[in-house]
Amino acid sequence: MTVGGCGSSSDPSLDQTGANPDLPGQNDALLPAMEIPTPVGWNGELPTVPDGFTITPIAENLKIPRQLLILPNGDILVAEGSGGKAPKVRPKDVIAGWIKGQGKSPVEGGDRLTLLRDTDGDGQTDLQTTFAEGLDAPYGLEFVDGSIFVANQGNLVRFEYTDGMIQASGPPIEVTKLPAVINHHWTKAMTASSNGSKLYVGIGSNSNVGERGMDVEEDRAVIWEIDPETGASRIFASGLRNPTALAINPWTDALWTVVNERDELGPQLVPDYMTSVKEGAFYGWPYSYYGQHVDPRIQPQRPDLVQKAIRPDYALGSHVAALGLSFATSGGLGGRFTEGAFVGQHGSWNRKDPSGYRVVFVPFKNGRPSGKPIDVATGFLKDGYARGRPVGVAYDRERRALFIADDVSNTVWRIDPTVTTEPQATEPIRRSNSD
Repeated sequence: MTVGGCGSSSDPSLDQTGANPDLPGQNDALLPAMEIPTPVGWNGELPTVPDGFTITPIAENLKIPRQLLILPNGDILVAEGSGGKAPKVRPKDVIAGWIKGQGKSPVEGGDRLTLLRDTDGDGQTDLQTTFAEGLDAPYGLEFVDGSIFVANQGNLVRFEYTDGMIQASGPPIEVTKLPAVINHHWTKAMTASSNGSKLYVGIGSNSNVGERGMDVEEDRAVIWEIDPETGASRIFASGLRNPTALAINPWTDALWTVVNERDELGPQLVPDYMTSVKEGAFYGWPYSYYGQHVDPRIQPQRPDLVQKAIRPDYALGSHVAALGLSFATSGGLGGRFTEGAFVGQHGSWNRKDPSGYRVVFVPFKNGRPSGKPIDVATGFLKDGYARGRPVGVAYDRERRALFIADDVSNTVWRIDPTVTTEPQATEPIRRSNSD
């Protein structure tokens, strides 16, 4: 499905990944190009993985799988759901909403957690059961000290957990409310500090670039730090338009995130990115992007904040819609993807030539990105149609496998090496935690 706009062609000569992406001039079209591949399913085929690897569906017929959590015993929890109830404020919002709807699964979100278990270690799911239901668009998942934490679109809850449980023993216990008015960006990503003393929750903006007014952006476009015991919260960092996945860098203990940047400045503005998150830092939204590149659409301007804006660490490409982040350790995937981050890219809806629709690996060295993205899973697009769209990714360090949630074919995929190699010396060196 396509809606055309002027100036909508991409320039393939631009390099928009890495530490210093090419940033073209702005093009705020009245009606920007919007195109999304419509779903067709896999029809028995599989995503493409590099030589030396296999990919297998381990769960199918799910209800909008979003994020994944690997439990201590190897079971996998899948958060299933779809949220957001933001009213449309401009004609182009109506068009964009309709376009984006064409690229989604027709299945209604499950508002539940599904548990997957491989009882005999053959890589296949032997038990698939509902762990908890009746949730409200669950997204972020984390396990800390005998509790499973779930970030719904409107609150953070926890379930008591003992090893081997296949069903929650009771209803969820609310830890704290999360900002939920309007919920233009409804997903609430989550991770825990390495010592488990703090939870971090990503809260996306209530608009593309402040068109609803800045009064509705209070506690939006931020990452909260939350005490899991008391529910007390504070803003850890701000100016992050939509932080859709969070993870702790295992080599530095720093918080990292992937962020979906703003639309309607052209097919190659603004690159989505992956970055470390500094306490108290401001990352630009809505007043600037990639440091001090001013966005003129937001009024009044805030040059004081622009001056403070931090440039992200690593560009992933414009409109790739990164929704998954997981670091590789313990020899990585097959001894090949050993030190770095897997990133799930859900894919664009707002440019003529689709971007994203893949899972990539960003290599790291000494705790920092050190090279260009490498394709890990592709083939989600075929002949202009979407067979799937990757969301959450989860690297299992014990089994040295990668799991991918696909919310169009409603599948969880598993990638394994065909030859097992011994772990290389890439185990992270833990540093002191400032918490």
